[in-house]
Amino acid sequence: MSWSEMQPLLSQGTIDTLYMVLWSTVVAIIGGLPLGILLVLTDKGGLLQNIVVNKVVGTIVNIGRSLPFIILLIALIPFTKLIVGTFIGPTAMIVPLAIGAIPFFARLVETAIREVDHGLVEAVQAMGGGIPTIVGKVLLPQALPSLISGLTTTVIVLIGYSAMAGAVGGEGLGSKAITYGYQRFETGFMLVTVVVLIAIVTAVQLIGDGAVRLLARRGRTAS
Repeated sequence: MSWSEMQPLLSQGTIDTLYMVLWSTVVAIIGGLPLGILLVLTDKGGLLQNIVVNKVVGTIVNIGRSLPFIILLIALIPFTKLIVGTFIGPTAMIVPLAIGAIPFFARLVETAIREVDHGLVEAVQAMGGGIPTIVGKVLLPQALPSLISGLTTTVIVLIGYSAMAGAVGGEGLGSKAITYGYQRFETGFMLVTVVVLIAIVTAVQLIGDGAVRLLARRGRTAS
């Protein structure tokens, strides 16, 4: 396969991959951030200590994290079809990608928030600050570098997931590699798709690392 034949396939595959990853990341943040905060607040010694809620939410998150994505992808076909009217194409793949990423990101959020100095929380409490103030003014700002690092990891995982989604009609680079590389024995095309995926992952990691360093530097300057 010549480069002129590869180029439109790679371009469309890259666009589809970025589309799936972008929107599933947005949904993962919307769903995973509050779940991670809830896990911290309801844990033993937390501001909203409730062991029952914590165990239930923790169990749901653990189940979601333990399912291999390819199995989740297939199991969610009826649900995906119900939500978007189809189970193939990049838009349909956002559903399983997001559902797979939410529990993963939730645990990273939980870990990031637990790293915040509890003394800062106690200081705000002593000044009469409520839970919304503590979460919005202390926990999230202080944990922001770790949250960005966790988000970077989540995006990279979603890129890998999106490649797997190509096995069941998810489009993207994974689909192009299977259809035009593996099934047609075009090893060169498969290698090029791998290089493109590596380039995307590297770019995401560099952007994420840069953001974390910038936030850490600002935090040191502010302190």
